[in-house]
Amino acid sequence: MMSYACLTTCSRPRETIVLTPFPFTDLSGQKVRPALVVSRSDRPGKDVTLAFITSSWDLSLVATDLLVPSTHPDFAQTGLKTSSIIKLDKLLTVETSILLGELGALSVGLLRQVDAKLRYALDV
Repeated sequence: MMSYACLTTCSRPRETIVLTPFPFTDLSGQKVRPALVVSRSDRPGKDVTLAFITSSWDLSLVATDLLVPSTHPDFAQTGLKTSSIIKLDKLLTVETSILLGELGALSVGLLRQVDAKLRYALDV
């Protein structure tokens, strides 16, 4: 269930999955898609850092990808429609005013996997 409350003024918890315009890497256009909030919710300002989410299976998974299958016990709370891949090496920082809605959230277990893959992607 998509929520539109508090989109432009409230911070988002890290586990939140939002709907947002996400630019193509060559900046030739953009597509509205789900994305995972990966920035801290206590940071100042109106910006939020997001990780790209895709349901496309045309590419092989890499070490920075997290597969969230529709068969996962916590899948329903994500708000995603189908099995998806969170691409932790495709990050974007945007102002919260461009977010179109909240779809759901990741479970604590999935968020731990996100953290590990982010550390790997950023080499920290």
